[in-house]
Amino acid sequence: MKLAPLTLILLASTFAAAQSRSDFLTAYKGHPYTDAHHPIGAQLIPGIVQCAYYDAGGEGIAYHDTDAKNNGSGILNPKDGTYLNEFRMDEGVDTSYTKFHADVPIDNNPYDLVQPPPDQLYVGWTEPGEWFNLTVQVARTGLYSPDILYTSNRGGSISIDINGTPSGPPINIPSTFNAAEPVAWRQWHHWNVIPHATKLQLPAGRNVLTIHIVTGGQMNLATFDFKETH
Repeated sequence: MKLAPLTLILLASTFAAAQSRSDFLTAYKGHPYTDAHHPIGAQLIPGIVQCAYYDAGGEGIAYHDTDAKNNGSGILNPKDGTYLNEFRMDEGVDTSYTKFHADVPIDNNPYDLVQPPPDQLYVGWTEPGEWFNLTVQVARTGLYSPDILYTSNRGGSISIDINGTPSGPPINIPSTFNAAEPVAWRQWHHWNVIPHATKLQLPAGRNVLTIHIVTGGQMNLATFDFKETH
């Protein structure tokens, strides 16, 4: 049976994508992050993918950051032996967590567009050119859309690679700046969700998503809640 030209093109494209994925995963030296609080390794899709559980492997392999210190864990957050304050404190990616205070509310403030969970880990202090990898395990081949839990005091954009290949144009990250906010530093703590931020065609099995900070920076990225879509 002779195949139509379009069918041949689609088959060739599918084969090339599969080969590219295989080559990337074979060469990739990073690996899923695990600890006593996160023992599962590769994060599951569908499901909530935690940015702070970016891959292990170090600078230039699992992530790229503009400086070698974690500006959250162990610096802003005291080095006191607790899991949240010292989370990945010796790595370059800047991490912190949501803090609910009664006297001066921080992440439970009245300027939140959505209120995040307490003690929610996130990646912050972001700058254009930085990136981090997230190894995920996809249940079924299909189209997936993430809701992004974030803050952004100036707006900007991010992009997502799938196994080293760009998935599409940058994703706009709307600013959460509010001129009515009386506490200047709290502009970094106005939480919001971008629903259905983009659509990604993901193959079943293990994949590596690379989150790039493209423009703006100064975002806190907490979670990508992936759901199947059409």
